[in-house]
Amino acid sequence: MAEKKTELQRGLEARHIELIALGGTIGVGLFMGAASTLKWAGPSVLLAYIIAGLFVFFIMRSMGEMLFLEPVTGSFAVYAHRYMSPFFGYLTAWSYWFMWMAVGISEITAIGVYVQFWFPEMAQWIPALIAVGLVALANLAAVRLYGEIEFWFAMIKVTTIIVMIIIGLGVIFFGFGNGGQAIGFGNLTGHGGFFAGGWKGFLTALCIVVASYQGVELIGITAGEAKNPQVTLRSAVGNVLWRILIFYVGAIFVIVTIFPWNEIGSNGSPFVLTFAKIGITAAAGIINFVVLTAALSGCNSGMYSCGRMLYALAKKPSTTGGSCKSLPPRRPGRGRGALYFDFAGRFLPELHHPQSAARFCLRL
Repeated sequence: MAEKKTELQRGLEARHIELIALGGTIGVGLFMGAASTLKWAGPSVLLAYIIAGLFVFFIMRSMGEMLFLEPVTGSFAVYAHRYMSPFFGYLTAWSYWFMWMAVGISEITAIGVYVQFWFPEMAQWIPALIAVGLVALANLAAVRLYGEIEFWFAMIKVTTIIVMIIIGLGVIFFGFGNGGQAIGFGNLTGHGGFFAGGWKGFLTALCIVVASYQGVELIGITAGEAKNPQVTLRSAVGNVLWRILIFYVGAIFVIVTIFPWNEIGSNGSPFVLTFAKIGITAAAGIINFVVLTAALSGCNSGMYSCGRMLYALAKKPSTTGGSCKSLPPRRPGRGRGALYFDFAGRFLPELHHPQSAARFCLRL
């Protein structure tokens, strides 16, 4: 049965949860990392995103059924503990926490790099410290404030992708920025064909693409703080999956259709190139700002998920050997101990050696 009492506040509405999942999934990887998968697979990376999206769709539908019956903080880790064994619950929770910690350190490092686009003389740790501090304050406040902040962070990314898709379709069908000559679909089959990287390249790209959908599971982490969870979570699971598929597949479709796949990445971000295609001279600055908010959003989502997972572990000492007993919140609605622990884990590696910390986390 679902937990009737909780020390966390149920302050998240459906719009918060949907944008939290969107924001956690659509991150720096889409804006800056799409070129790496294209190098492996060529235009067939579009098919890889569709297949991976279908896998995620069925997984999330299954989790949605469990969330409907048992909307608790920790969701899949709690289910693994309860229905498989405490060991599986322990393994799931700590591996998930570790994954978001590694991602968070990489995102914090990225923030320092993106700020140097405008302030090249600034030490990298300064914007990193400011970012972690602001994110920590947002997470220490009421969960509704966290939801509002993440909502608007995600809206920036979503709006950018929608505008980019509209511009791209204009270039493809009406020749915007191309002297009125429609580009058409020649780049999808030219330059080595649709499967330019062969099946080996396609399967390699598929593995990378699956990881890019990380973040959609944040819907489950919010379960213990969702208002009217049976209604809210069902709506969020259904809506967010289709939106992520549309945004990811739509953006990648536009990129591989406008530009020859073997030229993408050599001249900068494909998003920058798409905006520059129609004469937006400030494209680099605009995308750098969007990617900066994407990194902040990823750090924000990561700190939230890490804190809630530690909170779930602390409520079940049998899965931790008592190591997290001190981490539940002293005041209702806030997991302060878990968030302090998370703050230290994110910033200390950045302060010690930012570049090495980022490289280490990206290689994990």
